[in-house]
Amino acid sequence: MQGKTLPEQNAQMRVYVGVDVCKDWLDIYLHPLGQKLRVANAPEGLKALKRQIAGMPVALIVMEATAKYHRLPHRSLHAAGFAVAIVNPLRSRLFAEAIGQLAKTDRLDARVLAIMAESLEPRAAAPAPEHLEAMQEIVRARSAAIADQTALSNQRLASQTAFLRAELGRRLKTLAASIARLDVEINRRLRADPALKRRFDILISIPGVGPVAAIAMIVGLPELGACSGKAASQLAGLAPLACESGEKAGERHIKGGRGHVRKGLYFAALTAARFNPQFSPVYKRLRAAGKKPKVAITAIMRKLVVLANVLIREDRPWTPIHA
Repeated sequence: MQGKTLPEQNAQMRVYVGVDVCKDWLDIYLHPLGQKLRVANAPEGLKALKRQIAGMPVALIVMEATAKYHRLPHRSLHAAGFAVAIVNPLRSRLFAEAIGQLAKTDRLDARVLAIMAESLEPRAAAPAPEHLEAMQEIVRARSAAIADQTALSNQRLASQTAFLRAELGRRLKTLAASIARLDVEINRRLRADPALKRRFDILISIPGVGPVAAIAMIVGLPELGACSGKAASQLAGLAPLACESGEKAGERHIKGGRGHVRKGLYFAALTAARFNPQFSPVYKRLRAAGKKPKVAITAIMRKLVVLANVLIREDRPWTPIHA
């Protein structure tokens, strides 16, 4: 199906494109034209898609985040000059239910994404640089290996069989060697990129923030330095959200955000609450006011990410006293 010329009376029409991504193909829906097509999730298929929509007034293209399969179409369409927004699959599913679309197929999902693009206009964003995506994959692999290591260690401690303990011990040694190799590769890539290395040096200058927490923020919050402190805390899932209705004012809780970043910040906040001269008094004051330990630690986590955002924006390391 070749690109169609829009009628003159629809010259002001804005076209919204929904793209449902899977490993092998892309299902596309053009709203409000009602056109549907399917192309391969490969350079040839993307060329066909770009030819199809080249002459149309495309306002926004929306697709779901799908680990790695959305990266090629995102990068290709962005390079062609289209505005592309990547949305959380949960958000699009909730939107589908809100408009009464309970059935779920690839073609229906593409239509829902196109309608969502028109209704909510999610913010378009440029794809992450390829070197940062590679670093993110390696860091995620390290986090998964650490989780496996913890699970195996717990299993070994609970085991009553000598053979099983020995077997688990061998697996733990192999896993430890793999984690060590991942650490070496992360450090090599960090040293090879001056911009990432500078961000890393700024972050570890903050008392309490170690290499693991710094790398979690570097790869998990690339927006640091280019957004507000409030936005940074929301991206990390550390902004307390209101829960009010009528005369009821419920407690505020954190929700959503990027869990892998929050995990790194948690351990950094534990150390900062004890040794950081800027945050230790804050933690003690919150505890003295009756706040629970986790509530006080969450407050320190939020202050850490806000501080990191300021330091990276100003391109300076942490100092005890700053004018």
